[in-house]
Amino acid sequence: MSEYSATIEWERAPEAPFIDKKYSRGHSLKFDGGITVPASASPHSVPAPHSIAAAVDPEEAFVASLSSCHLLWFLAIAARQGFVVDRYSDAATGTLAQGPSGRWMMTRVILRPHVSFTTGKRPTTAEFEAMHHEAHEECYIANSVTTEVVCEPKIV
Repeated sequence: MSEYSATIEWERAPEAPFIDKKYSRGHSLKFDGGITVPASASPHSVPAPHSIAAAVDPEEAFVASLSSCHLLWFLAIAARQGFVVDRYSDAATGTLAQGPSGRWMMTRVILRPHVSFTTGKRPTTAEFEAMHHEAHEECYIANSVTTEVVCEPKIV
């Protein structure tokens, strides 16, 4: 078993109101490796100036987490099978919608990895799709959520 941690910090400016809901949603995410990431509520949920569009919001972080986990598993699988990956990019998207209970939730995440391989040993379409399927099955994050996660990979 492993444990992971992050420190989330928010502080109200002394002169800022609070109970009128006109406070900043800007905060920071501090990770154990030392990086601090600016974060905020999504501007889709909380309009500016109370949200910060340039910061990472929880919904984006959720999508990025799924994409990053899939990438890491795919690279490990490709290496194990002898395929040399030169580049991997993913324009992942997530959909926030009302779920069956009427509560808002991330209902679907689509991963769109584009993968380039060194010329030489390249996977067949079936091998490529199988590697992505295995990456999805192994991804800790995908195994932790009930959101539908769809992978639409392309060899480039």
